[in-house]
Amino acid sequence: MIVLSCNNISKSFGETSILKNISFSIRKGEKVGLIGINGTGKTTLLKIISKQIPYDEGHIHFSKDAVIGYLKQDSIFKTQNTIYDEAVSVFAKLIKDELRLRSLEVEIAKQSQLSKNLHEIEKIMDDYTVLTDKFERNDGYSFRSKVRGVLNGLGFSSADLDQPVNQLSGGEKTRLSLAKLLLSKPTLLLLDEPTNHLDIQAVEWLEGYMRDYHGTVIIVSHDRYFLDQLVTSILEIENNSISNYNGNYSNYIAEKLIRQEQEAREFSKYKKESDRQIDIIRRLRQHGTEKLMNRAKSKEKQLSKLKVHELPTHSSKKAYMHIEARETSGKNVLQIENLSKKFGSSTLFNDVNLKIYRGDKVSLIGPNGVGKTTLFKMLINETNSYSNYISLGHNVVVGYYDQEQQTLTNKNTTLDEIWDLYPGKTETEIRTLLGSFLFSSDDVFKTVSVLSGGEKARLSLLKLILSKSNFLLLDEPTNHLDINSKEVLEEALIKYNGTIFMISHDRYFINRISTKILELNKKGVDQYLGNYDYYMEKKKESSLSKLNENDGQINKTQEKERRKKEKENNIRIRKIKKESDNLENNIALLEEEHSKLESLLCQEEIYSNANKSREMLCEITTIKEKLEHMYSKWEKSFE
Repeated sequence: MIVLSCNNISKSFGETSILKNISFSIRKGEKVGLIGINGTGKTTLLKIISKQIPYDEGHIHFSKDAVIGYLKQDSIFKTQNTIYDEAVSVFAKLIKDELRLRSLEVEIAKQSQLSKNLHEIEKIMDDYTVLTDKFERNDGYSFRSKVRGVLNGLGFSSADLDQPVNQLSGGEKTRLSLAKLLLSKPTLLLLDEPTNHLDIQAVEWLEGYMRDYHGTVIIVSHDRYFLDQLVTSILEIENNSISNYNGNYSNYIAEKLIRQEQEAREFSKYKKESDRQIDIIRRLRQHGTEKLMNRAKSKEKQLSKLKVHELPTHSSKKAYMHIEARETSGKNVLQIENLSKKFGSSTLFNDVNLKIYRGDKVSLIGPNGVGKTTLFKMLINETNSYSNYISLGHNVVVGYYDQEQQTLTNKNTTLDEIWDLYPGKTETEIRTLLGSFLFSSDDVFKTVSVLSGGEKARLSLLKLILSKSNFLLLDEPTNHLDINSKEVLEEALIKYNGTIFMISHDRYFINRISTKILELNKKGVDQYLGNYDYYMEKKKESSLSKLNENDGQINKTQEKERRKKEKENNIRIRKIKKESDNLENNIALLEEEHSKLESLLCQEEIYSNANKSREMLCEITTIKEKLEHMYSKWEKSFE
């Protein structure tokens, strides 16, 4: 079934055409990646589909049951709610039904005690039964556990849930918006950069959640690893039009290359035949006889009927990056010994020990808040407060890329931002450098303060490249970059002749660049000598080895200890399973008892007796509370 169909959609802002005759359709259950360079209209298209803005021409058709949910890149909340209260507000109807059930229970007890109007009591009981069935069908006893599960998956700890929403950062508000959207389960889910502000652990959780999502999804994302893991097709906006590719991002890359080669061959064939016909017509006309002139006219008609193939225009303009170290550093580039960091009584990390050698390309990973950026700022600390723990090697020149772009001066023009650093260069030379990073014509006179996130990122990268440092500290260098710019940066860093130490949540980027992974945690740093795929492989092996120790390498004492631990583990597993089975049995018994009591409550001899109905309502309320507690406990047994 077609969930969404767009036919010849066009959109302009003033004289600038963004989308032109866009047509595509999406079937139920599809997960579609919407890609394209910055400024091609991806967010505009999502806003059109979600009815946030009008379109100029065309037609959009939705299936009758389509319920649209849209995640914007920036979320705004005007509420005094806590994180948990804001998230649970998605279930406002369930909460209302829950309160109505409590109210009906009170009303039944009251009517049973004060009134002899059996017809009125029967009516209330019917309402109560219908509402209870509806409440159970909509998971009324488990929705609060689901809220906590989604919030936890997106990086909110239990301690965070009581934090007021108005105290959250922009990224935290976006995560909360995403949580609310996932909990609301729209049939057509539109996500604009959903992995922004998520650490790797949260992105992997989101991947798993979205794989099991039964609705239709359109995702705008520059996260290629995420697209590879999740989507079933790709829509690419390029040159105001749209192209469809089956499969994930890797399939798109392969298929696009095939299409480009085919289009190039067809254009070459057309051009060759067109040139041949034009040459024949020219020679026929040169002879000037009536017969040959008639043949020339006939050839011109043939030429006009020849199918026109336009010159392929797939290649979008890309920035040019060549990163080179001016001088070679010593073999030992960075050494950190027993470095710890606390903020008040809160410990970020303890006893960090690491060495980085010339030519290493190292990625530092870890959950949000573990202290990755703090560690980088300690490395470049100008007061040398940590010189007893951190030492740079001989001839090491550090170049730092700040994810917040605080190294830029907001009042400067783009031109002055570079020219101030290199006053010996001419304006033409500076403009040429900026042009290679896609700053052209009037762009160079824009002040830094009005630049987009992507433009600021490119400007910061240009400054870094011009420094010709031999040790690059890169803090989230791919933030705000579109896929084309990421690919250009990747190629430049792969060819770079210096040393790299970088923080990134972009797993595709890490995979291509890194020769070593360092995982930061509170206890220090764990090292993996490979790229991200290697890191994941070793993490899986480590998890398996904890469950299946190698018997061949264990002596008698170790074997005894292993058996003891295994026995304890088996006892623990059996205990958990037994508790889970008991919980399931108790839940089933309570649900059965709950149904029986509700049936009894509908009988005249009960609801007409004030004392009996009041006692039974108390029992029903107690059972509901027990059920909710047991559901929560049962879900936790799987964590």
